[in-house]
Amino acid sequence: MTPPTGTLTAERILEATEEVLRRHGPAKATVVDVARALGVSHGSVYRHFRTKAALREAVTKRWLDRTSQRLAGIVSMDGTPEERLRAWLAALFDAKRHKAGDDPELFATYTVLTDENVAAVAGHIDELTGQLTRIIETGAEAGTFAVPDPAPAARAVFQATGRFHDPCYARDWTSPGIDEEFTAVVDLLVRGLSSPSP
Repeated sequence: MTPPTGTLTAERILEATEEVLRRHGPAKATVVDVARALGVSHGSVYRHFRTKAALREAVTKRWLDRTSQRLAGIVSMDGTPEERLRAWLAALFDAKRHKAGDDPELFATYTVLTDENVAAVAGHIDELTGQLTRIIETGAEAGTFAVPDPAPAARAVFQATGRFHDPCYARDWTSPGIDEEFTAVVDLLVRGLSSPSP
């Protein structure tokens, strides 16, 4: 747990909240538990987050942002647009698979929280599809991808790969042959992006 020393910041509160959620689960974790872990009054927590719902939304957004920040670097990395697209999709699948496999209790908690926080999830999806749009846009400009409008193409790629990043498919992510299935889907999508429209 976070020691009760130093200035109380939103980041310290979110770190403590994550630990409390891991230990107690989303149904039992309270703001009082978070305050106790920090060695402060629950009023001090409420000065940073006005409600329990706001705190849960902030910790959900922080969790989702870790993925989008990890992927952001791939958008501008060296390599062809196809290489960046493949790397981005693989990194998204890898990030989600690690979240589910490395800490299943916390992943289950965040699955509950993302169901509660539709706005945070919508913002996360907008961020991810925005990153995909930039990759596809550079491909269209370079003549690698034959798409008239990169934004709808990016949304279609995101939706078509949902089995490899939507938490409702988490049980599939350790199935035998899942990596081959992922590669087959990505190959198909790349071919579709590269083919001229009829």
